[in-house]
Amino acid sequence: MKAVTHHTTPLKQFVYFHHTEALPGSWSGLDNAKLTASDCAPRNSRYDSQAAVFGWKYQEELANQRWFIVGSGAIGCELLKNLAMMGVACGSDGLLKITDMDQIEISNLNRQFLFRRPDVGQKKSEVAARAVKQFNPELKIEAMAERVGADTEGIFTDEFFSNLNGVLNALDNVDARRYMDRRCLFYRLPLLESGTLGTKGNIQVVYPYLTESYSSSQDPPEKDIPICTLKNFPNEIQHTIQWARDQFETLFSQPSENANRFLEDGIEFMKHLETLAHNQKLEMLEAVANALATDKPESPEDCVVWARTLFQANFHDTIAQMLHMFPPNMMTDQGAKFWSGTKRCPHALTFDVSQPEHFHFVYAASILRAEQYNMKPILDQETVAKIASSVTVKPFVAKQGVKIAVTDAEAKEMNERVDADSEQAEVHLKTKLAKIDPAAMKKLQPIDFEKDDDTNHHMEFITACSNLRAANYDIQPADVLKTKQIAGRIIPALATTTAAVAGLVCIELFKMIDVGNKLPSTPLENFRNGFINLALPFFGFSDPIKAEEKKYGSVSWTQWDCLEVPAPMSLEQVIEWVKNKTGVDNVTMVSSGVSLIYSFFMNAQNRTKRMPMELRDVVAEVSKKEIPPYAHSLVLEVMGEDGDGEDVDIPYLKYVF
Repeated sequence: MKAVTHHTTPLKQFVYFHHTEALPGSWSGLDNAKLTASDCAPRNSRYDSQAAVFGWKYQEELANQRWFIVGSGAIGCELLKNLAMMGVACGSDGLLKITDMDQIEISNLNRQFLFRRPDVGQKKSEVAARAVKQFNPELKIEAMAERVGADTEGIFTDEFFSNLNGVLNALDNVDARRYMDRRCLFYRLPLLESGTLGTKGNIQVVYPYLTESYSSSQDPPEKDIPICTLKNFPNEIQHTIQWARDQFETLFSQPSENANRFLEDGIEFMKHLETLAHNQKLEMLEAVANALATDKPESPEDCVVWARTLFQANFHDTIAQMLHMFPPNMMTDQGAKFWSGTKRCPHALTFDVSQPEHFHFVYAASILRAEQYNMKPILDQETVAKIASSVTVKPFVAKQGVKIAVTDAEAKEMNERVDADSEQAEVHLKTKLAKIDPAAMKKLQPIDFEKDDDTNHHMEFITACSNLRAANYDIQPADVLKTKQIAGRIIPALATTTAAVAGLVCIELFKMIDVGNKLPSTPLENFRNGFINLALPFFGFSDPIKAEEKKYGSVSWTQWDCLEVPAPMSLEQVIEWVKNKTGVDNVTMVSSGVSLIYSFFMNAQNRTKRMPMELRDVVAEVSKKEIPPYAHSLVLEVMGEDGDGEDVDIPYLKYVF
């Protein structure tokens, strides 16, 4: 392609960068300067070239490393391949552990190269572990299929982490990255973090006592499409696709989930409603009442009628109402045209079953509606077209007293407003739900959006829905592939970027090897955080940011430090222990997770009761959860003050059983 088009012709030049800082120095028992010719002599081994650089002693230590790879997607596959080729975990004491709860999908195959077509549907970690053994049969690897999180700490226990040399993240979401970051801080393990975004990639080194953690800094939030643009004034195809995606959730996913919650426990459902803002409460009540009573279909034919009526509501009546309120020739108070700039003047659509998008919308919506109510949908297109054509819709009559938000501020104000009519509507909806007998109702089927199954009609609905909305506003429509990319939030993944990032990660791993499986005292300036963009091309490296130092009294500490408190102690004894250890005059608060177990403003009766209790009993009582049998310690956050009432930063407490 490049040869034919002369587009992005490769430059006839090389980019040169060295990584001599990866060689072990005087801080390591494997000091590269002390190597002799015999230490690096070839042995007719696959590792000869690596040993020529690092020496055979280093190669042996590399073989006995024990690392945990979290994620077996694009980066996970590349890391596995690199580690196998480097000889990591190929010795008698070495072991790689890898976990990924996901199954292989067809869309993974273009960049997750350890997988093949017959592997689709199998667990990623298991297939990857099996495949990478072909690169190096000596590799010791153990595959798991568990997600990492608070709910699996019974699997990923203290013993699990105590046997590791470090963690390699190959994750695709920030929450899991932050969780693993907290685990590595707690167990004082190195973490090599990496990610890609199209042609962009980055790696971050998190090293015990030396660098800040992954969670110490955050990316700026992504820009959202303004609510008003999405709901009333779209001007790009991205806006209509996002609107269609929201429609999918609002029609086929959320109502089913909320209706099922009501059917399972109506009292708890009503209690939950009272915690919501008024308009949210009203929306949820209306959705559940419609799902279980007002709009409940009795047959697959009803689903087609509902879909045809939905077309009328979304693409005709809503637009006609907007044009009634904001006519095409309307002028603002400033004398400018209302419909100008990014505000495109819409026009209502009249249903025509012979128009492909019109038909596909009704067809896909009727199928999804039937599946939602556990009915067998009508799949014959002629039958659906016949029913849809025979539906008589009510002629449009403009509503009076309706307000359409023109700005986000107006939308927010309208959302927060409570009037007599909305309060009356709430009473009416609650009365309607009270008449429903949950025992006589079947549960609904929530439909989760799945972009990669071409037979489930999800993309058919979203594409038709988006393009009809685009037709309302004279926006250029998009085909299924473009719609799938935006609705499924697909970021083009390039195998080249992934390979480069995984290579940079493994160079940083070279700097974490020492004699006897211990961590070397590698200087901060020898580590490199990397940032690349192959499209520019840009390759940037920087020293990791040093862990921030804090103080209590004359003692300096960083986020890697903690105060270990030996159990058993009462709450009162723990507070006294902290005062003696840190020199603070007053402990103002003690918390465990989200549970506040002591504070200066707490009820006097609770304080008197809790002070003599053993700390574990206090935590169990306040959190209303038993401490799991696999836990060997509790983490406590403490706030203290000095004699002047100023806050003193104190490391977290590790209450060791």
